[in-house]
Amino acid sequence: MRVTVGMGSCGIGAGALRAWDALEASFSRLGLDQKVERVGCNGMCFDEPIVEVISDSGHFYYGNVDEKIAERIASEHVKDGNPVEEYLISGSDMDFLRRQTRVALCNCGSIDPEKIDEYIGSDGYAALRKCLTEMTPEQVIGEIKASGLRGRGGAGFPTWRKWDAARSSPGKTKYIICNADEGDPGAFMDRSLLEGDPNAVIEGMAIAGYAIGSGHGIFYVRAEYPLAIKRLETAIEQARLRGFIGSNILGTGFDFDLSIKAGAGAFVCGEETALIASLEGERGMPRLKPPFPAEKGYWQEPTNINNVETYGNISWIIRNGGAAFAAMGTEASKGTKVFALAGKVKKSGLVEVPMGMTIRQIIYDIGGGIKGDRDIKGVQMGGPSGGCIPKHLLDTPVDYESISKAGAIMGSGGMIVMDEDTCMVDMARFFLDFTQKESCGKCVHCRIGTKRMLEILNRIVAGEGREGDMELLEDLGRGIIAGSLCGLGQSAPNPALSTLKQFPEEYRAHIYDKKCPAHKCRPLLTYMIDENKCVGCLACVKKCPVNAITGEVRKPQHIDPEICVRCGSCEAACRFDAVLVD
Repeated sequence: MRVTVGMGSCGIGAGALRAWDALEASFSRLGLDQKVERVGCNGMCFDEPIVEVISDSGHFYYGNVDEKIAERIASEHVKDGNPVEEYLISGSDMDFLRRQTRVALCNCGSIDPEKIDEYIGSDGYAALRKCLTEMTPEQVIGEIKASGLRGRGGAGFPTWRKWDAARSSPGKTKYIICNADEGDPGAFMDRSLLEGDPNAVIEGMAIAGYAIGSGHGIFYVRAEYPLAIKRLETAIEQARLRGFIGSNILGTGFDFDLSIKAGAGAFVCGEETALIASLEGERGMPRLKPPFPAEKGYWQEPTNINNVETYGNISWIIRNGGAAFAAMGTEASKGTKVFALAGKVKKSGLVEVPMGMTIRQIIYDIGGGIKGDRDIKGVQMGGPSGGCIPKHLLDTPVDYESISKAGAIMGSGGMIVMDEDTCMVDMARFFLDFTQKESCGKCVHCRIGTKRMLEILNRIVAGEGREGDMELLEDLGRGIIAGSLCGLGQSAPNPALSTLKQFPEEYRAHIYDKKCPAHKCRPLLTYMIDENKCVGCLACVKKCPVNAITGEVRKPQHIDPEICVRCGSCEAACRFDAVLVD
Protein backbone atom coordinates (compact mmCIF):
# COMPACT_ATOMS: atom_id res chain seq x y z
CA MET A 1 0.00 0.00 0.00
CA ARG A 2 1.14 3.54 -0.82
CA VAL A 3 -0.04 6.67 0.94
CA THR A 4 0.95 9.89 -0.83
CA VAL A 5 0.44 13.58 -0.12
CA GLY A 6 0.48 16.22 -2.87
CA MET A 7 3.35 18.50 -1.89
CA GLY A 8 3.40 21.15 -4.59
CA SER A 9 3.35 24.80 -3.56
CA CYS A 10 -0.45 24.80 -3.80
CA GLY A 11 -0.79 21.74 -1.55
CA ILE A 12 1.67 23.05 1.01
CA GLY A 13 -0.10 26.40 1.04
CA ALA A 14 -3.43 24.63 1.63
CA GLY A 15 -2.09 22.65 4.62
CA ALA A 16 -0.44 19.52 3.18
CA LEU A 17 2.31 19.60 5.81
CA ARG A 18 -0.27 19.39 8.59
CA ALA A 19 -1.96 16.47 6.84
CA TRP A 20 1.44 14.78 6.43
CA ASP A 21 2.28 15.19 10.12
CA ALA A 22 -1.15 13.90 11.16
CA LEU A 23 -0.79 10.80 8.99
CA GLU A 24 2.68 10.01 10.34
CA ALA A 25 1.53 10.53 13.93
CA SER A 26 -1.51 8.32 13.37
CA PHE A 27 0.52 5.52 11.79
CA SER A 28 2.91 5.62 14.73
CA ARG A 29 0.10 5.64 17.28
CA LEU A 30 -1.64 2.72 15.54
CA GLY A 31 1.61 0.74 15.30
CA LEU A 32 1.49 0.65 11.50
CA ASP A 33 4.64 0.17 9.47
CA GLN A 34 3.40 2.55 6.82
CA LYS A 35 5.29 5.43 5.22
CA VAL A 36 3.88 8.70 3.93
CA GLU A 37 5.27 9.57 0.51
CA ARG A 38 5.69 12.95 -1.13
CA VAL A 39 4.43 13.58 -4.68
CA GLY A 40 3.93 16.69 -6.76
CA CYS A 41 0.59 18.35 -7.46
CA ASN A 42 -1.72 16.21 -9.61
CA GLY A 43 -3.45 19.35 -10.88
CA MET A 44 -6.55 19.21 -8.65
CA CYS A 45 -5.67 22.44 -6.87
CA PHE A 46 -9.33 23.03 -5.99
CA ASP A 47 -9.27 20.01 -3.65
CA GLU A 48 -5.90 20.50 -1.93
CA PRO A 49 -4.51 19.10 0.30
CA ILE A 50 -4.87 15.75 -1.48
CA VAL A 51 -4.03 12.35 -0.01
CA GLU A 52 -4.00 9.28 -2.24
CA VAL A 53 -4.17 5.72 -0.96
CA ILE A 54 -3.06 3.12 -3.50
CA SER A 55 -3.70 -0.55 -2.80
CA ASP A 56 -4.76 -3.71 -4.57
CA SER A 57 -8.32 -2.37 -4.37
CA GLY A 58 -7.45 0.66 -6.51
CA HIS A 59 -6.62 4.34 -6.23
CA PHE A 60 -8.49 6.40 -3.65
CA TYR A 61 -8.23 10.19 -3.63
CA TYR A 62 -9.12 12.24 -0.57
CA GLY A 63 -9.58 16.00 -0.91
CA ASN A 64 -9.36 18.96 1.49
CA VAL A 65 -7.65 16.72 4.04
CA ASP A 66 -7.17 18.21 7.50
CA GLU A 67 -5.77 16.59 10.64
CA LYS A 68 -9.05 14.90 11.62
CA ILE A 69 -9.63 13.46 8.14
CA ALA A 70 -6.01 12.27 8.05
CA GLU A 71 -6.52 10.40 11.34
CA ARG A 72 -9.61 8.68 9.94
CA ILE A 73 -7.79 7.73 6.73
CA ALA A 74 -5.06 6.13 8.84
CA SER A 75 -7.35 4.24 11.21
CA GLU A 76 -10.24 3.27 8.92
CA HIS A 77 -8.69 2.93 5.47
CA VAL A 78 -5.03 2.08 5.97
CA LYS A 79 -5.48 -0.02 9.13
CA ASP A 80 -8.91 -1.58 8.59
CA GLY A 81 -9.16 -1.44 4.80
CA ASN A 82 -12.39 0.57 4.75
CA PRO A 83 -12.27 3.74 2.60
CA VAL A 84 -13.69 6.82 4.30
CA GLU A 85 -16.43 7.35 1.73
CA GLU A 86 -17.60 10.84 2.74
CA TYR A 87 -14.17 12.37 2.09
CA LEU A 88 -13.33 10.59 -1.17
CA ILE A 89 -13.02 12.66 -4.33
CA SER A 90 -15.58 11.07 -6.59
CA GLY A 91 -18.20 11.65 -9.25
CA SER A 92 -17.87 14.80 -11.32
CA ASP A 93 -14.79 15.91 -9.37
CA MET A 94 -12.90 12.91 -10.74
CA ASP A 95 -13.85 14.00 -14.26
CA PHE A 96 -11.19 16.66 -13.77
CA LEU A 97 -8.57 13.91 -14.14
CA ARG A 98 -10.49 11.38 -16.25
CA ARG A 99 -11.06 13.77 -19.14
CA GLN A 100 -7.40 14.74 -19.47
CA THR A 101 -4.68 13.24 -21.68
CA ARG A 102 -1.37 13.54 -19.88
CA VAL A 103 1.99 13.66 -21.62
CA ALA A 104 4.04 16.43 -20.05
CA LEU A 105 2.24 15.90 -16.73
CA CYS A 106 2.23 12.09 -16.87
CA ASN A 107 4.31 11.74 -13.68
CA CYS A 108 3.04 14.75 -11.75
CA GLY A 109 1.19 13.59 -8.67
CA SER A 110 2.41 9.99 -8.92
CA ILE A 111 6.17 10.09 -8.20
CA ASP A 112 8.37 11.73 -5.59
CA PRO A 113 10.09 14.58 -7.46
CA GLU A 114 13.07 14.43 -5.11
CA LYS A 115 13.82 10.72 -5.73
CA ILE A 116 15.40 9.98 -9.08
CA ASP A 117 14.78 6.23 -8.71
CA GLU A 118 11.03 6.82 -8.93
CA TYR A 119 11.52 8.75 -12.17
CA ILE A 120 13.74 5.97 -13.53
CA GLY A 121 11.06 3.45 -12.49
CA SER A 122 8.64 5.33 -14.78
CA ASP A 123 10.91 4.87 -17.82
CA GLY A 124 12.85 7.97 -16.90
CA TYR A 125 16.08 8.55 -18.83
CA ALA A 126 15.24 5.68 -21.19
CA ALA A 127 14.74 8.26 -23.94
CA LEU A 128 18.15 9.82 -23.29
CA ARG A 129 19.78 6.39 -23.39
CA LYS A 130 18.00 5.63 -26.66
CA CYS A 131 19.16 8.89 -28.23
CA LEU A 132 22.78 8.46 -27.17
CA THR A 133 23.10 4.79 -28.11
CA GLU A 134 20.71 4.28 -31.03
CA MET A 135 20.12 7.62 -32.75
CA THR A 136 22.16 10.30 -34.47
CA PRO A 137 21.47 13.96 -33.62
CA GLU A 138 19.82 14.32 -37.02
CA GLN A 139 17.51 11.39 -36.26
CA VAL A 140 16.55 12.96 -32.94
CA ILE A 141 15.63 16.20 -34.67
CA GLY A 142 13.75 14.18 -37.29
CA GLU A 143 11.68 12.49 -34.57
CA ILE A 144 10.79 15.86 -33.06
CA LYS A 145 9.85 17.06 -36.54
CA ALA A 146 7.60 14.01 -37.02
CA SER A 147 5.87 14.79 -33.72
CA GLY A 148 4.81 18.24 -34.88
CA LEU A 149 5.73 19.66 -31.46
CA ARG A 150 5.53 23.44 -31.41
CA GLY A 151 7.00 25.62 -28.68
CA ARG A 152 4.67 25.75 -25.69
CA GLY A 153 5.94 29.14 -24.49
CA GLY A 154 3.52 31.17 -26.57
CA ALA A 155 4.66 31.73 -30.14
CA GLY A 156 4.17 28.11 -31.21
CA PHE A 157 7.30 28.00 -33.37
CA PRO A 158 8.15 24.45 -34.57
CA THR A 159 10.59 22.99 -32.04
CA TRP A 160 12.57 21.00 -34.59
CA ARG A 161 13.29 24.15 -36.62
CA LYS A 162 14.86 25.82 -33.59
CA TRP A 163 16.96 22.76 -32.89
CA ASP A 164 17.99 22.35 -36.50
CA ALA A 165 18.96 26.02 -36.80
CA ALA A 166 21.11 25.82 -33.65
CA ARG A 167 22.76 22.61 -34.82
CA SER A 168 23.51 24.11 -38.25
CA SER A 169 25.01 27.30 -36.83
CA PRO A 170 28.82 27.27 -36.71
CA GLY A 171 30.44 27.36 -33.30
CA LYS A 172 32.28 25.01 -30.97
CA THR A 173 30.34 26.17 -27.91
CA LYS A 174 26.56 26.02 -27.92
CA TYR A 175 23.99 26.42 -25.17
CA ILE A 176 20.61 25.02 -24.16
CA ILE A 177 18.38 27.32 -22.11
CA CYS A 178 15.12 26.49 -20.36
CA ASN A 179 12.84 29.49 -20.05
CA ALA A 180 11.10 29.02 -16.71
CA ASP A 181 10.43 32.72 -16.19
CA GLU A 182 6.69 32.16 -15.92
CA GLY A 183 5.27 35.65 -15.40
CA ASP A 184 1.64 35.66 -16.54
CA PRO A 185 -0.82 36.48 -13.73
CA GLY A 186 -2.77 33.31 -12.98
CA ALA A 187 -0.30 30.97 -14.72
CA PHE A 188 1.42 28.11 -12.88
CA MET A 189 2.10 25.46 -15.51
CA ASP A 190 5.89 25.64 -15.45
CA ARG A 191 6.06 25.84 -11.67
CA SER A 192 3.93 22.73 -11.22
CA LEU A 193 5.93 20.71 -13.75
CA LEU A 194 9.27 21.70 -12.22
CA GLU A 195 7.97 20.92 -8.72
CA GLY A 196 6.32 17.66 -9.73
CA ASP A 197 8.67 16.12 -12.32
CA PRO A 198 11.96 18.05 -12.67
CA ASN A 199 13.84 15.09 -14.15
CA ALA A 200 11.55 15.06 -17.20
CA VAL A 201 12.65 18.60 -18.04
CA ILE A 202 16.30 17.76 -17.33
CA GLU A 203 16.09 14.75 -19.64
CA GLY A 204 14.46 16.85 -22.36
CA MET A 205 17.24 19.43 -22.12
CA ALA A 206 19.95 16.76 -22.27
CA ILE A 207 18.36 15.31 -25.41
CA ALA A 208 18.19 18.80 -26.93
CA GLY A 209 21.86 19.28 -26.03
CA TYR A 210 22.78 16.08 -27.84
CA ALA A 211 20.69 17.10 -30.85
CA ILE A 212 22.31 20.51 -31.36
CA GLY A 213 25.80 19.68 -30.08
CA SER A 214 25.66 21.57 -26.79
CA GLY A 215 27.57 20.70 -23.64
CA HIS A 216 25.83 23.02 -21.19
CA GLY A 217 22.26 23.87 -20.25
CA ILE A 218 20.87 26.63 -18.07
CA PHE A 219 17.58 26.83 -16.20
CA TYR A 220 16.35 30.43 -15.98
CA VAL A 221 13.81 30.22 -13.14
CA ARG A 222 12.16 33.14 -11.41
CA ALA A 223 13.28 33.50 -7.81
CA GLU A 224 9.64 33.52 -6.66
CA TYR A 225 9.64 29.76 -7.26
CA PRO A 226 11.84 28.60 -4.34
CA LEU A 227 10.38 25.09 -4.17
CA ALA A 228 10.86 24.56 -7.91
CA ILE A 229 14.47 25.72 -7.61
CA LYS A 230 15.08 23.46 -4.59
CA ARG A 231 13.73 20.39 -6.37
CA LEU A 232 15.65 21.23 -9.53
CA GLU A 233 18.87 21.47 -7.53
CA THR A 234 18.14 18.08 -5.95
CA ALA A 235 17.26 16.48 -9.30
CA ILE A 236 20.35 17.88 -11.04
CA GLU A 237 22.65 16.62 -8.30
CA GLN A 238 21.05 13.16 -8.34
CA ALA A 239 21.18 13.00 -12.15
CA ARG A 240 24.83 13.98 -12.06
CA LEU A 241 25.64 11.29 -9.48
CA ARG A 242 23.83 8.67 -11.57
CA GLY A 243 25.64 9.65 -14.75
CA PHE A 244 22.70 11.12 -16.68
CA ILE A 245 24.36 14.53 -16.88
CA GLY A 246 27.99 15.53 -16.57
CA SER A 247 30.97 14.01 -18.35
CA ASN A 248 30.85 10.92 -20.57
CA ILE A 249 27.11 10.36 -20.05
CA LEU A 250 26.23 6.65 -20.03
CA GLY A 251 29.71 5.91 -21.32
CA THR A 252 28.93 7.40 -24.73
CA GLY A 253 31.44 10.25 -24.70
CA PHE A 254 28.69 12.90 -24.64
CA ASP A 255 29.19 15.67 -22.08
CA PHE A 256 26.32 17.82 -20.87
CA ASP A 257 25.89 19.62 -17.56
CA LEU A 258 23.32 21.99 -16.07
CA SER A 259 23.19 25.09 -13.92
CA ILE A 260 20.40 27.28 -12.52
CA LYS A 261 19.96 31.04 -12.72
CA ALA A 262 17.33 32.57 -10.42
CA GLY A 263 15.77 35.50 -12.26
CA ALA A 264 14.48 38.61 -10.52
CA GLY A 265 10.95 38.19 -11.83
CA ALA A 266 10.83 40.71 -14.69
CA PHE A 267 7.99 39.82 -17.07
CA VAL A 268 10.00 41.03 -20.07
CA CYS A 269 12.60 38.32 -19.37
CA GLY A 270 10.13 35.82 -20.75
CA GLU A 271 11.24 37.19 -24.13
CA GLU A 272 14.24 35.14 -25.19
CA THR A 273 16.71 37.92 -25.99
CA ALA A 274 15.84 39.80 -22.78
CA LEU A 275 16.34 36.53 -20.89
CA ILE A 276 19.79 36.13 -22.49
CA ALA A 277 20.72 39.68 -21.52
CA SER A 278 19.73 38.92 -17.92
CA LEU A 279 21.81 35.73 -17.96
CA GLU A 280 24.79 37.74 -19.10
CA GLY A 281 24.44 40.09 -16.15
CA GLU A 282 22.83 42.92 -18.08
CA ARG A 283 19.47 44.56 -17.56
CA GLY A 284 16.75 42.38 -19.07
CA MET A 285 15.98 44.21 -22.31
CA PRO A 286 15.24 42.72 -25.74
CA ARG A 287 17.64 42.84 -28.66
CA LEU A 288 16.99 43.26 -32.35
CA LYS A 289 16.43 40.07 -34.33
CA PRO A 290 18.02 38.83 -36.56
CA PRO A 291 20.44 37.48 -35.58
CA PHE A 292 18.29 34.97 -33.72
CA PRO A 293 19.55 33.14 -30.61
CA ALA A 294 20.06 30.00 -32.71
CA GLU A 295 22.78 31.94 -34.55
CA LYS A 296 24.06 34.30 -31.85
CA GLY A 297 22.57 33.94 -28.42
CA TYR A 298 24.17 33.53 -25.00
CA TRP A 299 27.62 35.14 -25.16
CA GLN A 300 27.07 35.41 -28.93
CA GLU A 301 27.15 31.63 -29.28
CA PRO A 302 24.42 29.46 -30.92
CA THR A 303 21.70 28.97 -28.33
CA ASN A 304 18.46 27.03 -28.20
CA ILE A 305 15.70 28.31 -25.91
CA ASN A 306 12.50 26.43 -25.15
CA ASN A 307 10.14 26.67 -22.23
CA VAL A 308 9.55 24.10 -19.48
CA GLU A 309 6.56 22.37 -21.06
CA THR A 310 8.31 22.00 -24.43
CA TYR A 311 11.24 20.15 -22.85
CA GLY A 312 8.79 18.20 -20.68
CA ASN A 313 7.32 16.57 -23.81
CA ILE A 314 10.61 15.45 -25.35
CA SER A 315 11.28 12.20 -23.46
CA TRP A 316 7.70 10.97 -24.07
CA ILE A 317 8.07 11.67 -27.79
CA ILE A 318 11.37 9.80 -28.05
CA ARG A 319 10.04 6.81 -26.08
CA ASN A 320 6.73 6.55 -27.91
CA GLY A 321 7.66 7.96 -31.31
CA GLY A 322 6.86 11.25 -32.96
CA ALA A 323 3.91 9.69 -34.79
CA ALA A 324 2.20 8.85 -31.48
CA PHE A 325 2.41 12.48 -30.39
CA ALA A 326 1.27 13.72 -33.80
CA ALA A 327 -1.75 11.40 -33.63
CA MET A 328 -3.15 13.67 -30.93
CA GLY A 329 -4.36 17.18 -31.63
CA THR A 330 -5.24 18.85 -34.91
CA GLU A 331 -3.66 19.02 -38.34
CA ALA A 332 -1.51 22.07 -37.54
CA SER A 333 -1.39 21.84 -33.74
CA LYS A 334 -0.19 18.42 -32.63
CA GLY A 335 -0.14 16.77 -29.24
CA THR A 336 -1.45 18.07 -25.94
CA LYS A 337 -1.36 21.42 -24.16
CA VAL A 338 -1.19 22.21 -20.45
CA PHE A 339 -3.46 24.98 -19.13
CA ALA A 340 -3.71 26.73 -15.80
CA LEU A 341 -7.46 26.95 -15.32
CA ALA A 342 -8.26 29.80 -12.92
CA GLY A 343 -10.76 32.55 -12.17
CA LYS A 344 -14.51 32.08 -11.73
CA VAL A 345 -14.46 28.34 -12.43
CA LYS A 346 -15.57 25.71 -9.93
CA LYS A 347 -12.53 23.45 -10.28
CA SER A 348 -9.39 25.47 -10.74
CA GLY A 349 -6.12 23.71 -11.37
CA LEU A 350 -3.77 22.30 -13.96
CA VAL A 351 -5.18 20.45 -16.96
CA GLU A 352 -3.57 18.80 -19.98
CA VAL A 353 -5.78 18.12 -22.98
CA PRO A 354 -5.35 17.22 -26.66
CA MET A 355 -5.17 20.19 -28.98
CA GLY A 356 -8.56 20.69 -30.59
CA MET A 357 -10.68 20.32 -27.47
CA THR A 358 -12.98 23.33 -27.21
CA ILE A 359 -12.77 26.04 -24.58
CA ARG A 360 -16.29 25.12 -23.48
CA GLN A 361 -15.30 21.49 -22.89
CA ILE A 362 -12.33 22.51 -20.76
CA ILE A 363 -14.37 24.91 -18.62
CA TYR A 364 -17.52 22.83 -18.21
CA ASP A 365 -16.54 19.17 -18.68
CA ILE A 366 -13.25 19.41 -16.78
CA GLY A 367 -13.58 22.59 -14.72
CA GLY A 368 -17.17 21.89 -13.69
CA GLY A 369 -18.59 25.19 -14.94
CA ILE A 370 -18.87 28.61 -13.34
CA LYS A 371 -18.87 29.22 -9.60
CA GLY A 372 -22.36 29.69 -8.23
CA ASP A 373 -23.72 28.46 -11.59
CA ARG A 374 -23.56 32.02 -12.85
CA ASP A 375 -23.34 32.91 -16.52
CA ILE A 376 -19.94 33.03 -18.19
CA LYS A 377 -18.86 36.27 -19.86
CA GLY A 378 -15.50 35.41 -21.35
CA VAL A 379 -12.09 33.79 -21.02
CA GLN A 380 -8.78 35.64 -21.00
CA MET A 381 -6.25 33.47 -22.81
CA GLY A 382 -2.53 34.11 -23.12
CA GLY A 383 -2.29 36.27 -20.00
CA PRO A 384 -1.50 40.00 -20.41
CA SER A 385 -0.21 39.22 -23.91
CA GLY A 386 -3.43 37.54 -24.95
CA GLY A 387 -7.00 38.54 -25.48
CA CYS A 388 -10.51 37.94 -24.25
CA ILE A 389 -12.65 35.31 -25.93
CA PRO A 390 -16.35 36.07 -25.36
CA LYS A 391 -19.15 33.67 -24.49
CA HIS A 392 -20.37 33.19 -28.07
CA LEU A 393 -16.92 31.86 -29.09
CA LEU A 394 -16.60 29.23 -26.37
CA ASP A 395 -16.82 26.44 -28.94
CA THR A 396 -13.52 27.59 -30.43
CA PRO A 397 -11.05 24.66 -30.58
CA VAL A 398 -7.91 25.12 -28.52
CA ASP A 399 -5.21 25.25 -31.18
CA TYR A 400 -2.85 27.99 -32.28
CA GLU A 401 -4.74 29.00 -35.42
CA SER A 402 -8.27 28.94 -33.98
CA ILE A 403 -7.36 30.87 -30.84
CA SER A 404 -5.57 33.49 -32.92
CA LYS A 405 -8.57 33.80 -35.23
CA ALA A 406 -10.79 34.33 -32.16
CA GLY A 407 -8.68 37.35 -31.15
CA ALA A 408 -6.40 35.86 -28.48
CA ILE A 409 -3.22 33.81 -28.36
CA MET A 410 -2.42 30.42 -26.88
CA GLY A 411 0.40 31.92 -24.84
CA SER A 412 2.03 29.66 -22.31
CA GLY A 413 -1.35 28.32 -21.21
CA GLY A 414 -3.11 30.71 -18.86
CA MET A 415 -6.90 30.45 -18.99
CA ILE A 416 -8.71 32.91 -16.70
CA VAL A 417 -12.49 32.47 -16.62
CA MET A 418 -14.73 35.50 -16.04
CA ASP A 419 -18.39 35.45 -15.06
CA GLU A 420 -21.23 37.92 -15.61
CA ASP A 421 -20.08 40.07 -12.68
CA THR A 422 -16.68 40.78 -14.26
CA CYS A 423 -16.17 44.31 -15.57
CA MET A 424 -14.36 43.92 -18.88
CA VAL A 425 -13.12 47.50 -18.87
CA ASP A 426 -11.57 47.05 -15.44
CA MET A 427 -10.15 43.69 -16.50
CA ALA A 428 -8.41 45.36 -19.46
CA ARG A 429 -7.16 48.09 -17.09
CA PHE A 430 -5.74 45.44 -14.72
CA PHE A 431 -3.73 43.68 -17.42
CA LEU A 432 -2.52 46.92 -18.98
CA ASP A 433 -1.43 48.16 -15.56
CA PHE A 434 0.63 44.98 -15.26
CA THR A 435 2.32 45.23 -18.67
CA GLN A 436 2.93 48.98 -18.28
CA LYS A 437 4.78 48.36 -15.02
CA GLU A 438 6.71 45.47 -16.58
CA SER A 439 7.79 47.37 -19.69
CA CYS A 440 11.59 47.57 -19.81
CA GLY A 441 11.33 51.07 -21.26
CA LYS A 442 13.57 50.48 -24.27
CA CYS A 443 10.91 51.35 -26.87
CA VAL A 444 9.12 54.71 -26.84
CA HIS A 445 5.94 53.12 -28.19
CA CYS A 446 5.76 50.62 -25.35
CA ARG A 447 7.14 52.86 -22.59
CA ILE A 448 4.93 55.89 -23.32
CA GLY A 449 2.10 54.33 -25.29
CA THR A 450 1.08 51.84 -22.61
CA LYS A 451 1.16 54.64 -20.03
CA ARG A 452 -1.20 56.76 -22.13
CA MET A 453 -3.56 53.79 -22.64
CA LEU A 454 -3.55 53.07 -18.91
CA GLU A 455 -4.35 56.72 -18.14
CA ILE A 456 -7.37 56.55 -20.43
CA LEU A 457 -8.63 53.31 -18.88
CA ASN A 458 -8.13 54.70 -15.38
CA ARG A 459 -10.23 57.71 -16.34
CA ILE A 460 -12.97 55.54 -17.80
CA VAL A 461 -13.36 53.32 -14.71
CA ALA A 462 -13.29 56.46 -12.53
CA GLY A 463 -16.32 57.83 -14.37
CA GLU A 464 -14.32 60.44 -16.30
CA GLY A 465 -14.42 58.86 -19.75
CA ARG A 466 -14.67 61.24 -22.70
CA GLU A 467 -15.96 61.25 -26.25
CA GLY A 468 -13.34 59.66 -28.51
CA ASP A 469 -11.66 57.56 -25.79
CA MET A 470 -12.53 54.28 -27.49
CA GLU A 471 -11.09 55.42 -30.80
CA LEU A 472 -7.99 56.81 -29.10
CA LEU A 473 -7.40 53.53 -27.26
CA GLU A 474 -7.56 51.63 -30.53
CA ASP A 475 -5.23 54.04 -32.34
CA LEU A 476 -2.70 53.92 -29.52
CA GLY A 477 -2.90 50.13 -29.35
CA ARG A 478 -2.26 49.67 -33.06
CA GLY A 479 0.68 52.07 -32.89
CA ILE A 480 2.25 50.27 -29.93
CA ILE A 481 1.95 46.91 -31.68
CA ALA A 482 3.54 48.30 -34.85
CA GLY A 483 6.37 50.15 -33.16
CA SER A 484 7.50 47.91 -30.31
CA LEU A 485 10.63 45.80 -30.50
CA CYS A 486 9.63 42.68 -28.55
CA GLY A 487 6.63 40.53 -27.78
CA LEU A 488 5.75 42.39 -24.60
CA GLY A 489 5.07 45.68 -26.39
CA GLN A 490 3.64 44.00 -29.46
CA SER A 491 1.01 42.28 -27.31
CA ALA A 492 0.52 44.72 -24.40
CA PRO A 493 -2.55 46.42 -25.97
CA ASN A 494 -4.29 43.10 -26.69
CA PRO A 495 -6.53 42.93 -23.59
CA ALA A 496 -7.83 46.45 -24.28
CA LEU A 497 -8.18 45.92 -28.04
CA SER A 498 -9.95 42.57 -27.66
CA THR A 499 -12.45 43.89 -25.08
CA LEU A 500 -13.07 46.98 -27.21
CA LYS A 501 -13.97 44.65 -30.06
CA GLN A 502 -15.97 42.09 -28.11
CA PHE A 503 -17.59 44.26 -25.42
CA PRO A 504 -17.99 47.78 -26.88
CA GLU A 505 -21.28 48.26 -25.05
CA GLU A 506 -19.51 48.09 -21.69
CA TYR A 507 -17.11 50.84 -22.72
CA ARG A 508 -20.01 52.99 -23.94
CA ALA A 509 -21.88 52.47 -20.67
CA HIS A 510 -18.84 53.62 -18.70
CA ILE A 511 -18.09 56.60 -20.92
CA TYR A 512 -21.53 57.92 -21.89
CA ASP A 513 -23.94 56.59 -19.25
CA LYS A 514 -21.43 56.79 -16.38
CA LYS A 515 -22.51 53.30 -15.31
CA CYS A 516 -20.65 50.03 -14.77
CA PRO A 517 -22.98 47.20 -15.93
CA ALA A 518 -21.07 44.69 -13.77
CA HIS A 519 -21.33 46.93 -10.69
CA LYS A 520 -17.58 46.73 -10.07
CA CYS A 521 -16.27 50.24 -10.72
CA ARG A 522 -17.04 52.02 -7.46
CA PRO A 523 -17.00 55.63 -8.75
CA LEU A 524 -19.79 54.69 -11.18
CA LEU A 525 -22.10 53.07 -8.61
CA THR A 526 -25.13 54.57 -6.91
CA TYR A 527 -26.41 53.03 -3.66
CA MET A 528 -30.12 53.41 -2.86
CA ILE A 529 -32.57 51.94 -0.37
CA ASP A 530 -35.82 50.32 -1.47
CA GLU A 531 -38.46 51.84 0.79
CA ASN A 532 -40.75 48.87 0.26
CA LYS A 533 -38.17 46.44 1.66
CA CYS A 534 -36.42 48.51 4.31
CA VAL A 535 -37.68 47.71 7.84
CA GLY A 536 -35.60 50.37 9.56
CA CYS A 537 -33.44 47.96 11.54
CA LEU A 538 -30.50 50.41 11.30
CA ALA A 539 -28.00 47.63 10.50
CA CYS A 540 -26.82 49.63 7.49
CA VAL A 541 -26.58 52.81 9.54
CA LYS A 542 -24.26 51.15 12.05
CA LYS A 543 -21.97 49.84 9.31
CA CYS A 544 -21.73 53.02 7.22
CA PRO A 545 -18.24 54.50 7.82
CA VAL A 546 -19.16 58.04 6.72
CA ASN A 547 -22.67 58.44 8.22
CA ALA A 548 -24.28 58.74 4.80
CA ILE A 549 -27.46 56.91 5.89
CA THR A 550 -30.21 58.63 7.84
CA GLY A 551 -33.73 57.81 8.99
CA GLU A 552 -35.82 56.81 11.97
CA VAL A 553 -36.02 53.41 13.62
CA ARG A 554 -38.51 51.05 11.94
CA LYS A 555 -38.89 53.45 9.01
CA PRO A 556 -37.18 53.40 5.60
CA GLN A 557 -33.68 54.82 5.58
CA HIS A 558 -32.08 57.15 3.01
CA ILE A 559 -28.58 57.24 1.51
CA ASP A 560 -27.11 60.65 0.70
CA PRO A 561 -25.28 60.17 -2.64
CA GLU A 562 -23.08 63.21 -1.96
CA ILE A 563 -21.67 61.65 1.20
CA CYS A 564 -21.68 57.97 0.15
CA VAL A 565 -18.21 56.56 -0.61
CA ARG A 566 -19.67 53.47 -2.30
CA CYS A 567 -17.89 51.02 0.00
CA GLY A 568 -20.71 48.46 -0.08
CA SER A 569 -20.90 48.06 3.71
CA CYS A 570 -24.62 48.81 3.73
CA GLU A 571 -25.38 46.17 1.11
CA ALA A 572 -23.37 43.57 3.03
CA ALA A 573 -25.12 44.43 6.31
CA CYS A 574 -28.72 44.38 4.99
CA ARG A 575 -30.57 41.10 5.61
CA PHE A 576 -33.66 42.19 3.65
CA ASP A 577 -32.14 42.94 0.22
CA ALA A 578 -33.27 46.54 0.62
CA VAL A 579 -30.02 48.11 -0.60
CA LEU A 580 -29.99 48.55 -4.37
CA VAL A 581 -26.95 49.19 -6.52
CA ASP A 582 -27.23 50.93 -9.88
